[in-house]
Amino acid sequence: MNYNNKRFRPVSNTDNGETSEETIFHYRQEENILFCNYSGGQIQKGHLIGKVDEQGRIDMRYHQINQNGDLMMGICHSEPEIMANGKIRLHENWQWTSGDKSTGHSIIEEI
Repeated sequence: MNYNNKRFRPVSNTDNGETSEETIFHYRQEENILFCNYSGGQIQKGHLIGKVDEQGRIDMRYHQINQNGDLMMGICHSEPEIMANGKIRLHENWQWTSGDKSTGHSIIEEI
């Protein structure tokens, strides 16, 4: 699976997450290396970098600055699903490595 030049938007997130439907992720991929810029909603600016395996699963690390000016960091593992319309839905399990170090689950979909 190749995520290059795909854009995603969250459709759900746990309450301790900072992304929302206003957050847009723009993915780039070179071989199995994934990187992304994102912003919107509570996020002023964010970046992620990760590795994509042969099944399209993503192991990533992210950092972002929220609207309060806080620098937040975390890890995320994403599992792809191909929807009926052919677009990708990612089921994400994540954990903050800053702040309260809590865990969460989000779903983002290709737009």
